[in-house]
Amino acid sequence: MNRVSPHRGLPPCLKASAVPAAAAPLLQTPLHKLHVELGARMVPFAGYDMPVQYPTGLMAEHHHTRKAAGLFDVSHMGQLRLVGPDAPAAFETLMPVDVIDLGVGKQRYGLLLNDEGGIIDDLMFVNRGHDLFVIVNGACKAGDIAHIQARIGSRCEVIPLPDRALLALQGPLAVDVLQRLVPGVEKLIFMTGSPFQWHGADLFITRSGYTGEDGFEISLPGDRADQFVRTLLAQPEVMPIGLGARNSLRLEAGLCLYGNDIDTTTTPVEAGLNWAMQKVRRTGGARVGGFPGAARVLAQLDGSEPLTRKRVGLIAQEWVPVRENVELQNTSGEVIGKTSSGLIGPSANKPIAIGYVTPEHAALGTPVVAMVRGKPVPMEVSAMPFVPNRYFRG
Repeated sequence: MNRVSPHRGLPPCLKASAVPAAAAPLLQTPLHKLHVELGARMVPFAGYDMPVQYPTGLMAEHHHTRKAAGLFDVSHMGQLRLVGPDAPAAFETLMPVDVIDLGVGKQRYGLLLNDEGGIIDDLMFVNRGHDLFVIVNGACKAGDIAHIQARIGSRCEVIPLPDRALLALQGPLAVDVLQRLVPGVEKLIFMTGSPFQWHGADLFITRSGYTGEDGFEISLPGDRADQFVRTLLAQPEVMPIGLGARNSLRLEAGLCLYGNDIDTTTTPVEAGLNWAMQKVRRTGGARVGGFPGAARVLAQLDGSEPLTRKRVGLIAQEWVPVRENVELQNTSGEVIGKTSSGLIGPSANKPIAIGYVTPEHAALGTPVVAMVRGKPVPMEVSAMPFVPNRYFRG
Protein backbone atom coordinates (compact mmCIF):
# COMPACT_ATOMS: atom_id res chain seq x y z
CA MET A 1 0.00 0.00 0.00
CA ASN A 2 1.81 3.13 -1.22
CA ARG A 3 -0.64 5.86 -0.32
CA VAL A 4 -1.93 6.39 3.20
CA SER A 5 -4.40 9.04 4.32
CA PRO A 6 -2.56 11.46 6.63
CA HIS A 7 -5.12 10.97 9.37
CA ARG A 8 -5.53 7.19 9.30
CA GLY A 9 -4.38 5.47 12.45
CA LEU A 10 -3.86 8.69 14.41
CA PRO A 11 -5.18 9.31 17.93
CA PRO A 12 -8.50 11.19 18.12
CA CYS A 13 -6.85 14.49 19.04
CA LEU A 14 -4.93 14.49 15.76
CA LYS A 15 -7.82 13.44 13.56
CA ALA A 16 -10.15 16.02 15.06
CA SER A 17 -7.50 18.67 14.68
CA ALA A 18 -7.72 18.45 10.90
CA VAL A 19 -10.71 20.80 11.32
CA PRO A 20 -9.62 24.45 11.85
CA ALA A 21 -9.76 25.36 15.51
CA ALA A 22 -12.11 28.15 16.55
CA ALA A 23 -10.58 28.54 19.99
CA ALA A 24 -7.54 30.56 21.10
CA PRO A 25 -4.76 31.15 18.55
CA LEU A 26 -2.40 28.23 18.31
CA LEU A 27 1.06 28.47 19.82
CA GLN A 28 4.11 27.81 17.67
CA THR A 29 7.34 26.00 18.47
CA PRO A 30 10.65 27.66 17.55
CA LEU A 31 10.73 25.40 14.48
CA HIS A 32 7.34 26.38 13.05
CA LYS A 33 8.72 28.29 10.04
CA LEU A 34 11.02 25.40 9.20
CA HIS A 35 8.14 22.90 9.29
CA VAL A 36 6.18 25.04 6.83
CA GLU A 37 9.28 25.47 4.65
CA LEU A 38 9.66 21.67 4.57
CA GLY A 39 6.07 21.27 3.37
CA ALA A 40 4.66 19.75 6.56
CA ARG A 41 0.94 19.23 6.97
CA MET A 42 0.24 21.25 10.12
CA VAL A 43 -2.51 20.43 12.62
CA PRO A 44 -3.54 21.73 16.06
CA PHE A 45 -2.12 19.51 18.82
CA ALA A 46 -1.85 20.29 22.55
CA GLY A 47 -2.53 23.95 21.78
CA TYR A 48 0.28 24.15 19.19
CA ASP A 49 0.42 24.16 15.41
CA MET A 50 2.37 20.94 14.84
CA PRO A 51 3.53 18.85 11.85
CA VAL A 52 1.53 15.64 11.48
CA GLN A 53 3.54 14.53 8.42
CA TYR A 54 5.84 15.77 5.68
CA PRO A 55 5.50 15.25 1.90
CA THR A 56 7.15 11.80 2.03
CA GLY A 57 4.19 10.55 4.08
CA LEU A 58 3.58 8.73 7.34
CA MET A 59 4.63 5.29 6.12
CA ALA A 60 7.96 6.48 4.73
CA GLU A 61 8.66 8.47 7.90
CA HIS A 62 7.88 5.45 10.10
CA HIS A 63 10.13 3.07 8.16
CA HIS A 64 12.93 5.62 7.90
CA THR A 65 13.00 5.97 11.69
CA ARG A 66 13.21 2.19 12.10
CA LYS A 67 16.14 1.87 9.66
CA ALA A 68 18.05 5.18 9.94
CA ALA A 69 17.35 8.35 11.97
CA GLY A 70 14.13 10.33 12.36
CA LEU A 71 14.03 13.86 13.79
CA PHE A 72 10.98 14.96 15.77
CA ASP A 73 10.09 18.42 17.07
CA VAL A 74 8.61 17.83 20.54
CA SER A 75 9.03 21.39 21.78
CA HIS A 76 5.34 21.50 22.71
CA MET A 77 6.16 19.33 25.71
CA GLY A 78 6.78 20.92 29.09
CA GLN A 79 10.27 21.28 30.53
CA LEU A 80 10.91 22.34 34.11
CA ARG A 81 13.50 22.29 36.87
CA LEU A 82 12.99 21.39 40.52
CA VAL A 83 15.69 23.10 42.55
CA GLY A 84 16.70 22.84 46.17
CA PRO A 85 18.13 20.29 48.60
CA ASP A 86 14.64 18.99 49.42
CA ALA A 87 13.55 18.66 45.77
CA PRO A 88 14.04 14.85 45.43
CA ALA A 89 12.19 14.05 48.67
CA ALA A 90 9.44 16.52 47.81
CA PHE A 91 8.97 15.18 44.27
CA GLU A 92 8.84 11.63 45.57
CA THR A 93 5.72 12.49 47.60
CA LEU A 94 3.82 12.98 44.31
CA MET A 95 4.62 9.60 42.71
CA PRO A 96 4.94 5.86 43.47
CA VAL A 97 8.48 6.15 42.17
CA ASP A 98 11.89 6.34 43.85
CA VAL A 99 13.42 9.77 43.36
CA ILE A 100 15.76 10.10 46.34
CA ASP A 101 17.94 7.14 45.32
CA LEU A 102 18.26 8.13 41.64
CA GLY A 103 21.93 8.57 40.78
CA VAL A 104 23.33 11.68 39.16
CA GLY A 105 22.95 11.49 35.39
CA LYS A 106 20.25 8.81 35.61
CA GLN A 107 16.78 9.20 34.11
CA ARG A 108 13.54 7.61 35.28
CA TYR A 109 9.92 7.30 34.10
CA GLY A 110 7.43 8.71 36.58
CA LEU A 111 3.68 8.84 37.20
CA LEU A 112 1.92 11.82 38.77
CA LEU A 113 -1.11 10.42 40.61
CA ASN A 114 -4.25 12.03 41.99
CA ASP A 115 -5.72 11.19 45.38
CA GLU A 116 -7.74 8.32 43.88
CA GLY A 117 -4.66 6.72 42.34
CA GLY A 118 -5.52 7.92 38.82
CA ILE A 119 -2.74 9.05 36.48
CA ILE A 120 -2.56 12.84 36.11
CA ASP A 121 0.34 12.47 33.68
CA ASP A 122 3.34 10.32 32.88
CA LEU A 123 6.71 12.03 32.68
CA MET A 124 10.48 11.66 32.55
CA PHE A 125 12.95 13.12 35.02
CA VAL A 126 16.73 13.24 35.39
CA ASN A 127 18.85 13.84 38.46
CA ARG A 128 21.36 16.43 37.24
CA GLY A 129 22.97 16.83 40.67
CA HIS A 130 22.11 20.52 41.03
CA ASP A 131 18.44 20.01 40.07
CA LEU A 132 15.82 17.59 38.78
CA PHE A 133 15.08 18.12 35.08
CA VAL A 134 11.49 17.09 34.32
CA ILE A 135 9.69 16.65 30.97
CA VAL A 136 5.88 16.41 30.96
CA ASN A 137 3.29 15.95 28.21
CA GLY A 138 2.36 19.04 26.20
CA ALA A 139 -1.40 18.84 26.69
CA CYS A 140 -0.92 18.43 30.46
CA LYS A 141 1.96 20.80 31.15
CA ALA A 142 0.01 23.78 32.53
CA GLY A 143 -1.96 21.55 34.88
CA ASP A 144 1.13 19.54 35.83
CA ILE A 145 3.16 22.62 36.71
CA ALA A 146 0.28 24.05 38.74
CA HIS A 147 -0.16 20.71 40.54
CA ILE A 148 3.54 20.38 41.33
CA GLN A 149 3.73 24.00 42.48
CA ALA A 150 0.70 23.63 44.73
CA ARG A 151 1.87 20.37 46.30
CA ILE A 152 5.61 20.95 46.76
CA GLY A 153 6.30 24.59 45.82
CA SER A 154 6.98 25.39 49.47
CA ARG A 155 9.76 22.77 49.58
CA CYS A 156 11.63 23.52 46.36
CA GLU A 157 11.69 25.93 43.44
CA VAL A 158 9.51 24.90 40.49
CA ILE A 159 10.99 26.61 37.43
CA PRO A 160 9.31 26.17 34.00
CA LEU A 161 11.58 26.41 30.95
CA PRO A 162 9.35 27.84 28.19
CA ASP A 163 12.28 29.25 26.22
CA ARG A 164 13.87 25.87 25.53
CA ALA A 165 13.12 23.66 22.54
CA LEU A 166 13.03 19.87 22.68
CA LEU A 167 14.01 17.49 19.88
CA ALA A 168 14.00 13.71 19.55
CA LEU A 169 16.48 12.01 17.24
CA GLN A 170 15.47 8.36 16.99
CA GLY A 171 16.63 5.29 15.11
CA PRO A 172 19.59 2.90 14.81
CA LEU A 173 21.78 5.53 13.10
CA ALA A 174 20.91 8.36 15.51
CA VAL A 175 24.10 7.85 17.50
CA ASP A 176 26.27 8.00 14.37
CA VAL A 177 24.69 11.31 13.38
CA LEU A 178 24.67 13.00 16.77
CA GLN A 179 28.24 12.16 17.73
CA ARG A 180 29.46 14.00 14.61
CA LEU A 181 27.89 17.19 15.95
CA VAL A 182 28.25 16.55 19.68
CA PRO A 183 31.19 14.24 20.43
CA GLY A 184 30.72 12.24 23.62
CA VAL A 185 27.02 11.47 23.29
CA GLU A 186 27.89 7.94 22.20
CA LYS A 187 29.02 7.26 25.79
CA LEU A 188 25.47 7.66 27.11
CA ILE A 189 23.41 4.52 27.64
CA PHE A 190 19.63 4.14 27.79
CA MET A 191 17.99 6.35 30.45
CA THR A 192 21.04 8.47 31.21
CA GLY A 193 21.72 12.11 30.42
CA SER A 194 24.45 14.73 30.44
CA PRO A 195 25.10 18.38 29.51
CA PHE A 196 26.88 19.16 26.24
CA GLN A 197 27.83 22.20 24.16
CA TRP A 198 27.25 22.92 20.49
CA HIS A 199 28.74 26.15 19.11
CA GLY A 200 28.20 27.90 22.43
CA ALA A 201 24.66 26.56 22.98
CA ASP A 202 23.95 24.65 26.19
CA LEU A 203 22.40 21.26 25.38
CA PHE A 204 21.09 18.65 27.77
CA ILE A 205 20.84 15.26 26.08
CA THR A 206 19.32 12.02 27.31
CA ARG A 207 19.53 8.64 25.60
CA SER A 208 15.81 7.94 25.53
CA GLY A 209 12.73 8.39 23.37
CA TYR A 210 9.23 7.29 22.45
CA THR A 211 9.76 4.95 19.50
CA GLY A 212 11.30 1.76 20.91
CA GLU A 213 14.48 2.57 18.99
CA ASP A 214 17.84 3.75 20.23
CA GLY A 215 17.92 7.52 20.22
CA PHE A 216 18.21 10.80 22.05
CA GLU A 217 16.12 13.67 23.36
CA ILE A 218 17.84 17.05 23.15
CA SER A 219 16.88 20.12 25.18
CA LEU A 220 18.38 23.34 23.83
CA PRO A 221 17.74 27.10 23.71
CA GLY A 222 14.78 27.88 21.49
CA ASP A 223 16.69 30.56 19.61
CA ARG A 224 19.32 28.00 18.53
CA ALA A 225 16.87 25.24 17.55
CA ASP A 226 16.48 26.20 13.87
CA GLN A 227 20.24 26.25 13.28
CA PHE A 228 20.79 22.97 15.09
CA VAL A 229 17.93 21.22 13.28
CA ARG A 230 19.10 22.40 9.86
CA THR A 231 22.53 20.97 10.67
CA LEU A 232 20.96 17.66 11.66
CA LEU A 233 18.78 17.54 8.54
CA ALA A 234 21.88 18.10 6.40
CA GLN A 235 23.14 14.70 7.56
CA PRO A 236 22.24 12.02 4.98
CA GLU A 237 20.73 9.64 7.56
CA VAL A 238 18.18 12.14 8.93
CA MET A 239 14.59 12.76 7.86
CA PRO A 240 12.01 15.02 9.58
CA ILE A 241 9.20 13.02 11.17
CA GLY A 242 5.71 14.17 12.16
CA LEU A 243 3.21 13.29 14.86
CA GLY A 244 1.55 10.61 12.74
CA ALA A 245 4.62 8.37 12.57
CA ARG A 246 5.44 9.20 16.18
CA ASN A 247 2.11 7.61 17.08
CA SER A 248 2.60 4.46 14.99
CA LEU A 249 6.15 4.01 16.29
CA ARG A 250 5.17 4.32 19.95
CA LEU A 251 2.20 1.97 19.51
CA GLU A 252 4.40 -0.73 17.98
CA ALA A 253 6.71 -0.23 20.97
CA GLY A 254 3.77 -0.85 23.34
CA LEU A 255 4.08 2.61 24.91
CA CYS A 256 1.12 4.45 26.39
CA LEU A 257 -0.31 7.64 24.90
CA TYR A 258 -1.66 9.90 27.63
CA GLY A 259 -5.33 10.64 27.04
CA ASN A 260 -5.83 7.40 25.12
CA ASP A 261 -4.22 4.52 27.01
CA ILE A 262 -3.92 6.18 30.44
CA ASP A 263 -5.70 9.09 32.12
CA THR A 264 -7.03 10.23 35.48
CA THR A 265 -9.47 7.28 35.58
CA THR A 266 -6.66 4.74 35.15
CA THR A 267 -4.46 3.44 37.95
CA PRO A 268 -0.88 2.27 37.31
CA VAL A 269 -1.88 -1.30 38.21
CA GLU A 270 -4.74 -1.36 35.69
CA ALA A 271 -2.34 0.04 33.08
CA GLY A 272 0.25 -2.68 33.78
CA LEU A 273 2.83 -0.11 34.86
CA ASN A 274 3.86 -1.94 38.04
CA TRP A 275 7.47 -1.91 36.78
CA ALA A 276 7.40 1.91 37.03
CA MET A 277 6.58 1.86 40.75
CA GLN A 278 9.91 1.07 42.40
CA LYS A 279 8.67 2.65 45.63
CA VAL A 280 5.99 0.00 46.19
CA ARG A 281 8.14 -3.07 45.67
CA ARG A 282 8.24 -5.34 48.67
CA THR A 283 10.71 -4.25 51.36
CA GLY A 284 10.86 -6.54 54.34
CA GLY A 285 7.45 -7.97 53.39
CA ALA A 286 5.66 -4.60 53.47
CA ARG A 287 4.54 -2.23 50.76
CA VAL A 288 5.73 1.38 50.86
CA GLY A 289 3.12 4.12 50.49
CA GLY A 290 3.52 7.85 50.97
CA PHE A 291 2.13 9.04 47.62
CA PRO A 292 -1.31 10.19 46.40
CA GLY A 293 -3.77 7.33 45.96
CA ALA A 294 -1.48 4.91 47.81
CA ALA A 295 -4.32 3.16 49.63
CA ARG A 296 -6.04 2.20 46.38
CA VAL A 297 -2.86 1.36 44.44
CA LEU A 298 -1.52 -0.84 47.24
CA ALA A 299 -4.91 -2.55 47.63
CA GLN A 300 -4.92 -3.38 43.91
CA LEU A 301 -1.39 -4.72 44.16
CA ASP A 302 -2.14 -7.04 47.06
CA GLY A 303 -5.52 -8.10 45.68
CA SER A 304 -7.70 -6.68 48.43
CA GLU A 305 -9.28 -4.46 45.75
CA PRO A 306 -9.80 -6.74 42.75
CA LEU A 307 -9.09 -5.21 39.36
CA THR A 308 -11.99 -4.74 36.97
CA ARG A 309 -9.81 -4.24 33.89
CA LYS A 310 -6.25 -4.68 32.64
CA ARG A 311 -4.35 -3.11 29.77
CA VAL A 312 -3.35 -5.63 27.09
CA GLY A 313 -1.87 -5.82 23.63
CA LEU A 314 -4.09 -7.13 20.84
CA ILE A 315 -3.41 -8.47 17.35
CA ALA A 316 -6.22 -8.81 14.79
CA GLN A 317 -6.48 -12.16 13.05
CA GLU A 318 -7.84 -10.51 9.88
CA TRP A 319 -6.39 -7.61 7.87
CA VAL A 320 -8.81 -5.08 9.37
CA PRO A 321 -7.54 -2.00 11.25
CA VAL A 322 -9.02 -1.83 14.75
CA ARG A 323 -8.77 1.72 16.04
CA GLU A 324 -9.39 3.38 19.40
CA ASN A 325 -12.69 3.12 21.34
CA VAL A 326 -13.79 -0.10 19.63
CA GLU A 327 -15.93 -2.41 21.75
CA LEU A 328 -14.35 -5.73 22.69
CA GLN A 329 -16.39 -8.87 23.32
CA ASN A 330 -15.60 -12.42 24.39
CA THR A 331 -16.39 -15.30 22.08
CA SER A 332 -19.87 -15.53 23.63
CA GLY A 333 -20.71 -11.96 22.60
CA GLU A 334 -20.42 -10.41 26.08
CA VAL A 335 -18.79 -6.97 26.33
CA ILE A 336 -15.44 -7.24 28.11
CA GLY A 337 -13.78 -3.91 27.34
CA LYS A 338 -12.63 -1.60 24.56
CA THR A 339 -9.54 -0.56 22.65
CA SER A 340 -7.64 2.60 23.57
CA SER A 341 -5.26 2.81 20.55
CA GLY A 342 -5.00 0.89 17.32
CA LEU A 343 -3.77 0.84 13.72
CA ILE A 344 -2.04 -1.35 11.15
CA GLY A 345 1.56 -1.43 12.36
CA PRO A 346 3.85 -0.51 9.46
CA SER A 347 6.76 -2.55 10.84
CA ALA A 348 4.68 -5.22 12.58
CA ASN A 349 2.81 -5.59 9.26
CA LYS A 350 -0.43 -6.50 11.01
CA PRO A 351 -3.33 -4.75 12.74
CA ILE A 352 -2.35 -4.07 16.35
CA ALA A 353 -4.08 -2.38 19.26
CA ILE A 354 -3.89 -1.61 22.95
CA GLY A 355 -7.02 -2.02 25.03
CA TYR A 356 -8.54 -2.77 28.40
CA VAL A 357 -10.32 -6.05 29.13
CA THR A 358 -11.65 -7.79 32.22
CA PRO A 359 -8.89 -9.64 34.11
CA GLU A 360 -10.20 -13.10 33.18
CA HIS A 361 -9.63 -12.21 29.49
CA ALA A 362 -6.15 -10.70 29.91
CA ALA A 363 -4.02 -13.84 29.59
CA LEU A 364 -1.77 -14.07 26.54
CA GLY A 365 -3.42 -15.92 23.69
CA THR A 366 -6.99 -15.25 24.85
CA PRO A 367 -9.32 -14.84 21.86
CA VAL A 368 -11.48 -11.70 21.82
CA VAL A 369 -13.70 -10.05 19.24
CA ALA A 370 -13.56 -6.39 18.21
CA MET A 371 -16.76 -4.92 16.83
CA VAL A 372 -15.64 -2.71 13.93
CA ARG A 373 -18.62 -0.85 12.44
CA GLY A 374 -20.84 -3.76 13.40
CA LYS A 375 -18.54 -6.40 11.98
CA PRO A 376 -16.85 -8.88 14.35
CA VAL A 377 -13.07 -8.96 13.91
CA PRO A 378 -11.26 -11.78 15.77
CA MET A 379 -8.29 -10.66 17.84
CA GLU A 380 -5.89 -12.30 20.27
CA VAL A 381 -4.32 -10.93 23.44
CA SER A 382 -0.62 -10.43 22.70
CA ALA A 383 2.58 -9.54 24.49
CA MET A 384 3.98 -6.05 23.99
CA PRO A 385 6.00 -4.55 22.38
CA PHE A 386 4.71 -5.62 18.99
CA VAL A 387 8.17 -5.13 17.47
CA PRO A 388 11.37 -5.63 19.51
CA ASN A 389 12.69 -2.60 21.35
CA ARG A 390 16.28 -1.69 20.52
CA TYR A 391 17.39 0.53 23.38
CA PHE A 392 21.16 0.84 23.86
CA ARG A 393 21.99 -0.49 27.32
CA GLY A 394 25.77 -0.69 26.86
